[in-house]
Amino acid sequence: MLFEQILFFVAGIGALAGALGVVMLRNPFYSVLSLVAHLLALAVLFLLLQAQFVAAAQVVVYAGAVMVLYVFVVAYVGGSDDPLARDQSGVIGQLGPVFAGALLIELTIAVLASSLGALDTRGADLEPGYGTPAEIGELLLQRFLLPFEAASFLLLSAAVGAVVLARKRRGLEPLEDEGAG
Repeated sequence: MLFEQILFFVAGIGALAGALGVVMLRNPFYSVLSLVAHLLALAVLFLLLQAQFVAAAQVVVYAGAVMVLYVFVVAYVGGSDDPLARDQSGVIGQLGPVFAGALLIELTIAVLASSLGALDTRGADLEPGYGTPAEIGELLLQRFLLPFEAASFLLLSAAVGAVVLARKRRGLEPLEDEGAG
């Protein structure tokens, strides 16, 4: 029990550090690697929740396949040599901290009002087959097929768009058919 509590805090801190690294790091390659660390920490948290299938899917699909795609796209596009300048003079620079504070207040209210008293309870009563790979597969391929496929097309279009932008940024001309005339 003590080991699980220590592992929970280590994985939680790792997930938070990885998420902060995604946002704070200026190098896109390191940002993607930070996202990989975040996703692996989430997989550990899923294991602690006895959701082995979700943890395995997290590692195989997200930290594996999708992140490899992101690493290749970032490596192909490359980082800009110009540092990102912070423009604090605009409206966003002045209103950004106000909105961040409002979001912090909203999240604090949501956490405090989310039944923290239920932490020591057994949890919800679920039927025996809940969360099995067969049930998850049935949901993905029947009830949630359209959003599942829409997400795959979104990832594909993002990768193709990154390649097109990289070609334009490097000054490469699109291939033309030389035989046409």
